[in-house]
Amino acid sequence: MNQQKRISEIIELWKEDKKMYVKKSSFSAYALLLENHLAPAFGSKYKLEELEVQTFVLGKLEHGLSQKTIKDILIVLKMVLKFGAKNKWLKYSQFNIQFPTEREKHNVEVFSRTNQKKLMNHIQEHFTFRNLGIYICLCSGMRIGEICALTWEDIDIDAAIIKVKRTIQRIYIIEKGVRKTELVLDAPKTKNSIREIPLSKELLKMLKPVKKIVNNTFFILTNEAKPTEPRTYRSYYKKLMKELDMPELKFHGLRHSFATRCIESKCDYKTVSVLLGHSNISTTLNLYVHPNLEQKKKAIDQMFRGLK
Repeated sequence: MNQQKRISEIIELWKEDKKMYVKKSSFSAYALLLENHLAPAFGSKYKLEELEVQTFVLGKLEHGLSQKTIKDILIVLKMVLKFGAKNKWLKYSQFNIQFPTEREKHNVEVFSRTNQKKLMNHIQEHFTFRNLGIYICLCSGMRIGEICALTWEDIDIDAAIIKVKRTIQRIYIIEKGVRKTELVLDAPKTKNSIREIPLSKELLKMLKPVKKIVNNTFFILTNEAKPTEPRTYRSYYKKLMKELDMPELKFHGLRHSFATRCIESKCDYKTVSVLLGHSNISTTLNLYVHPNLEQKKKAIDQMFRGLK
């Protein structure tokens, strides 16, 4: 075995190695989790026991972190420890971490059909490039980073499709203990997020005349060479919702509303999953497919009809 190293030393060596293989945004996310959670808890140690990690998890839950965030932290911890074991700087064996059963179901917040129509009608009557972005999100389910990164070049009027190829996000960069932020325009996180979304007839009608006169390289939301960033666009959206006396729905609610309307219209789940750019269909099913009592009764009736 090589000379044993503290986990804090292994973290630094792992970061140097990982930096070469992952996107800047992914590396930034790892570095934040390490600095905020893992280094303070385990940095001074030479080895780690399962009980210590389990106690850490329960402590984070008590402080209000979600199970998803904690699981993300554990993924990074596992990568660091495996890297240390591979280089024989520490011993590592698999942990079996337990989470309390989640009793609460998180409801997906969406616009009612009435409010969605109200918003879409307002945008049709008050055209601006920033308003257009909201309309596109309601018609496509695009994420905020994807709509901020969309250029006129990505709109194919002849094929009637939107090509989603990039995303914009502001990331934290930690250099020599100093934190700063940087706006990054990059490919989406997964290959499934790179996708083509058909344009609805109404959206195509809105885009056709504008597309003829704009610069193809410009970003849609600004109609300039410089994009707007997600937090700025989120603020604009919030202000517009307030002006229209709409429910306080997060920007991501536009995406949820699109998906919900698709499911309500009896679209098949696989197609909805592909349109949203989900990595797998189970994400779509867990988020949007919740049969109501009427559907449950129908399923049981069908089953018994099949038995006769």
